[in-house]
Amino acid sequence: MNRDQILQLPSMPAAGPSYPKGPYRFINREYLIITYESDPDAIRAALPEPLEPAPGNTVAYEFMKMPDSSGFGAYSESGVTIPCLLNGEKVGFIAQMYLDDEPPISGGREVWGFPKKYGNPKLEIVHDTLTGTLKYAGQLVALGTMGYKHENMLYDKELLHHCNPDKVKENLGRKQLNLKFIPHVDGTPAIAQLVSYHMTDIDLKGAWAGPAKLHLIPHVNAPVADLPVRRIIGGSHFIADMTLPYGKVEIDYLA
Repeated sequence: MNRDQILQLPSMPAAGPSYPKGPYRFINREYLIITYESDPDAIRAALPEPLEPAPGNTVAYEFMKMPDSSGFGAYSESGVTIPCLLNGEKVGFIAQMYLDDEPPISGGREVWGFPKKYGNPKLEIVHDTLTGTLKYAGQLVALGTMGYKHENMLYDKELLHHCNPDKVKENLGRKQLNLKFIPHVDGTPAIAQLVSYHMTDIDLKGAWAGPAKLHLIPHVNAPVADLPVRRIIGGSHFIADMTLPYGKVEIDYLA
């Protein structure tokens, strides 16, 4: 294998790369997002500088199902996003993510710096309830429930004044940020960056709102409960096609 062949590799290992080159298209990507008010000190501690907490001390807990993802296959995901500000711009910081599939774990960490770890998330309909669960090391650490399709945000005229389709797509395409940290071979920092990305080519197929509850259980290796639930604001349920392009370095902490 010569230098040119090495530089054409999409990812490691060379014998059977973990993922192909992007961008990556997701079909029927499904979300359960429960927004809640949390502890302001815990939010501040979780945000890397220069990010500032957004007003309201809110956190979005997400359960996602990706049945058709180019290069990554089919998998589920669960994690925590913190609404915040970057130089006054409304953005979201991805604080924790747990997946059940190796290619998106490797690709997410290596390319964009997603904080991904292996876990056992699940999003399913149980009778009249949209139900999200996350297990880590065999233990339940998150349980989210929402009334199934109570309020249709795409077609219910009474809801359009506060959550119309364009607003839903805007939220799905909003800039998101990751803290990408990769050590050098001697253990010192090789990459320390604040990386941004946003979803593109969004085709929203369904959007619903409804009552929701969230229960977080403390766990040393999946510390989602470190951002405690103080008050539930509401739940939302989306199904959409979208594309994940490559990202951008916003801040290089080693520069």
